[in-house]
Amino acid sequence: MIDGLRWLQAAMLGAFFLSVAALAAPPTAEQLRTWSAVPALVEREIWAGRLPGAVVLIGDSTGVRYRATIGHRRSAAVSEPLTPDTLFDLASLTKPLVTATAVLQLAEQGRLALDEPVARYWPSFAVHGKQAVTVRQLLAHTSGLRAGLPPQRRPRDRAAILQAVAAERLQTPPGQQVEYSDLNFIALGYLVERVSGLSLQRYGQERIFGPLAMLDTGFLPDVSKYLRIAPTEVNIGVVHDPTARAMGGVAGHAGLFGSADDLARFARMVLGGGQLDGRRILRRESVAAMTLPQIPLSQREWRGLGWRLEAPLLAGREQLPSVGAIGHTGFTGTGLWIDPVSDRFVVVLSHRHHPDGLGDVRPLRRQILALVASAAPWQRESVLAEQPWLTPFWDTLSQPVAFQTGIEVLAADGFKALVGRRIGLISNRSAVDAQGRLTLDLLRSAPGVELVAIFSPEHGFAADREGKIESGVDTARRLPIHSLYGATRRPTAEMLIGLDALVFDIQDVGARFYTYLSTLAYVLEAAAPRGLPVFVLDRPNPIRADRIEGPMLDHDLLSFTGYFPLPVRHGMTVGELARLFNGENRIGADLRVISMRGYQRDQWFDATGLPWVAPSPNLPTLAAATLYPGVALVEGANVSVGRGTDRPFGLLGAPWIDGDKLAHWLNGQALAGVSIEPAEFTPASGPYAGQRCQGIRLHLLDRDRFEMSRLGLYLTQGLYRLYPDRFRLDRTLGMIGSRAVLQGLRQGSDPDTLALDWQPALRAFEAMRARYLLY
Repeated sequence: MIDGLRWLQAAMLGAFFLSVAALAAPPTAEQLRTWSAVPALVEREIWAGRLPGAVVLIGDSTGVRYRATIGHRRSAAVSEPLTPDTLFDLASLTKPLVTATAVLQLAEQGRLALDEPVARYWPSFAVHGKQAVTVRQLLAHTSGLRAGLPPQRRPRDRAAILQAVAAERLQTPPGQQVEYSDLNFIALGYLVERVSGLSLQRYGQERIFGPLAMLDTGFLPDVSKYLRIAPTEVNIGVVHDPTARAMGGVAGHAGLFGSADDLARFARMVLGGGQLDGRRILRRESVAAMTLPQIPLSQREWRGLGWRLEAPLLAGREQLPSVGAIGHTGFTGTGLWIDPVSDRFVVVLSHRHHPDGLGDVRPLRRQILALVASAAPWQRESVLAEQPWLTPFWDTLSQPVAFQTGIEVLAADGFKALVGRRIGLISNRSAVDAQGRLTLDLLRSAPGVELVAIFSPEHGFAADREGKIESGVDTARRLPIHSLYGATRRPTAEMLIGLDALVFDIQDVGARFYTYLSTLAYVLEAAAPRGLPVFVLDRPNPIRADRIEGPMLDHDLLSFTGYFPLPVRHGMTVGELARLFNGENRIGADLRVISMRGYQRDQWFDATGLPWVAPSPNLPTLAAATLYPGVALVEGANVSVGRGTDRPFGLLGAPWIDGDKLAHWLNGQALAGVSIEPAEFTPASGPYAGQRCQGIRLHLLDRDRFEMSRLGLYLTQGLYRLYPDRFRLDRTLGMIGSRAVLQGLRQGSDPDTLALDWQPALRAFEAMRARYLLY
């Protein structure tokens, strides 16, 4: 039986499944029209080179309602098309389909107890602090074990791998946090064998796949099926996962092969409360328990028993708590999502590793789930009337989570990720917590952490200087400060001697040309060949992380003010950009992002409750940072943008500008969210320092309607149109970043027309960006 209070809770929730069948209804014409867009999504990913093809099924408890089979099974001299019965290496779908299901069956039979220590069934496991690890914690990935065995020290046979898993040490105390781990399910697969007396292969066939008539699913597929198998990078019929391969192709974490229709039958069993076609595989309370969080709700990632918890497949699912549906994916490009709330399931099977190992199915999976959800209206009252068990979760979890930056999350966890390490900190004074305490000081006082060096970006650690900065010493803290904006802009080998890890914590401002992003990338590049972990403590994008604007940077214009081809307003956090740089440029750094908690992408900085600390000398306010991505487009030319005044980026001028004329022209362009008036000022620094300038003053009226890049391009065009002999248009190329846009402005093209031309590139960036988002 499932144990104690959790069993009672699951049994109560099990009643929910009784009402699901009544919800099953044929898809509407509108849903079918929406789903018909699936082939176009798959074809777009094929043309992008991210996968060779995919089989997609959408269904409910009564059967498959929609299917699409697009692309090729194998690329050869004559390509072989995918077919509906193609078999795929299911990879980590092995975990929930066979291992978790088997463990729950054995628990129902009283042959093992979920809340008993694993060592009760496998005595060798009880070493190195694992004595208290329970079966439930293995199922929920909260055991404290690391993700997997290091490739360079991975044993080469089954017995040695099991011995290595038994000898593992815990990375964190059991039950406290989620760490998705193959080791958890290797151990569970072995438990199934020890408790049942059957091999995992035989158990799955006799107790799960056979009764469900999943005729094509199993370990070690027969040679007769080889012509239907979609290859990865290894021999056909051989599991892709190297650990499962070393274990003879049968393991608790990977090794299954199967078809889309077989997965549909499994999903229908779950939607049926544990039975299909009169054959009961699991009790209703066991199926309900799969959907319950097995970890304190304060954790960022929720896990059920063998499954990741998901928001239901309803419109607006991004705003719903991740509870109500379950899902799992596989490394080879597979995925299965089951939603009892809407009585829907989705199967996506691909073989992204064929033929070159460079594919990526994540964008397709996200797009298909969004498509299915968009066709199912979200009506809270009607859903909760049918599934009242969701009420406490959605009432409690719909409340805003207290916002925490990466450093605050790290501190709340006792700095465990850094304990025992000698670290170098790349930071400046903008890195503070909600109480205004410097990350530098928090790390210096962190127990078990040794801060041995500081690295400062442009403007120095105090973020108040211009020009090159020499390395030096923080005399108050007796720490060396290595300047990354002086003799070098990259950490040198000498600077990294004696360090075990690097920590990056700097407030970005959301614009492509802010140089802290290049410093971040250079840190990743310096750390990668040395195997140094880089911890990026994430911070909010102060000008919202849900919007992208402006022309993309041309590839041949990359520089320190433009490390990567981004739009002017990139709509990403520092942690997300680190992931993007590391992935798209194949840096290969050991990157570990400490994500924020309670962050919403549509938040402005002042909604987080953090104090604004100027990240550089001329961004003293959030208003200045909001104007910066637009006004800075002309900064490289012969104008002052207000540096050296009390309104940097809120003023623009030059001795040769007529402020009335420029303001009048700009106000005629219908620039939303901002008003413009003539002004005179004398900057203390920058172009025309000490000279009287005429120009304009900008006032933000509605920052949500304000289009930063549109303002910048109209500023550029207005200055060139009014002063073609004075304004140095060519000098704006570095900030605008696009030769085509610059040429269009020179020829008098309307900026709004130019914006239409860069939309395809912006959409492509948005698709790439989606792979690296954390929130």
